[in-house]
Amino acid sequence: MTYHILLYAHIIGACVLLGTGAGIAFFFVVSNYWGTPEMIGHVGRIVVLADTVFTATAAVIQPITGYFLAQEAGWSLGEPWIMLSLGLYVIVGIFWLPVVWIQIRLRNMAQEAARLGTGLNENYRKLYRIWVIFGFPAFIAVMLIVWLMISKPYI
Repeated sequence: MTYHILLYAHIIGACVLLGTGAGIAFFFVVSNYWGTPEMIGHVGRIVVLADTVFTATAAVIQPITGYFLAQEAGWSLGEPWIMLSLGLYVIVGIFWLPVVWIQIRLRNMAQEAARLGTGLNENYRKLYRIWVIFGFPAFIAVMLIVWLMISKPYI
């Protein structure tokens, strides 16, 4: 019973990380492509909130449920697929933490441009490009972790 509860919590956490990450990226990219500074500022506010509420919570819960799930299943944390998953998780954090800071800056810059009635400047566009570039390795790493979690390959 404990195993299944932990497995359920771990799978839900993975779904939240993957789904929220994809959803946040989609809405922020669309708002930046077609939106005005007002729209981008509004969507940016929601993106930062969603990242805080959903992504950060799941990011904390995942290693906890993963640890207890491994203990319950009798897996060594030294299993190659677990070690690779943990390494990828570190990579996710290395890219995701700056993305959160960048999202906050982009939101603030868009809200300021909307308040002043100006367009978004080159600093905004440069920071946005970094946000997009940093999002790819984090998202790919999460997808690989989910694959490792499901397949548990012998490496």
